[in-house]
Amino acid sequence: MNESKCPVPRDQQPTNEFIELSKSKIFSWPKTKRSLIIVLFKFWVFTFLLFLVIFSGSIYFNKYIYKYILISIFTSLSIPLLVSIRLYLGWHYVFKRLNSEKVEYEETGWYDGQVWIKPLNLKEKESLIASNEVKPILKNIIQIFSLILTLALSGILLFQYKEF
Repeated sequence: MNESKCPVPRDQQPTNEFIELSKSKIFSWPKTKRSLIIVLFKFWVFTFLLFLVIFSGSIYFNKYIYKYILISIFTSLSIPLLVSIRLYLGWHYVFKRLNSEKVEYEETGWYDGQVWIKPLNLKEKESLIASNEVKPILKNIIQIFSLILTLALSGILLFQYKEF
């Protein structure tokens, strides 16, 4: 954005928010589907081991080893699920700001909300960034989120209705 024409503070400009989010260590994970899967798998393994330790103290699960392992597997999906939700919310926020015709901002930080209408050339540039850069990231996150959610829900159903 041209600094002389744009009243929006530099850190609240959608293009700069996109650049900052892209540089962030956590939010750069979903840029490729493979890196996101690897990171979420590591979270899942760590959480699985943690839940194995937690559920090992249950007298009920000491009798039913299959239920012990299944409950550990499926409850440990909660952390990758929460991480993927957080990634989606951050990228979706930037996507909406890039596609918007108006930029809402605060000059002083005292909740004095202002609105600035983007010029056409800036709107086109930011729409291009949103569709070519951010939309594939959102697609990756949604696919992985759907997979995790499907696994978690199938685990709940299996645990609920299967007698071991």
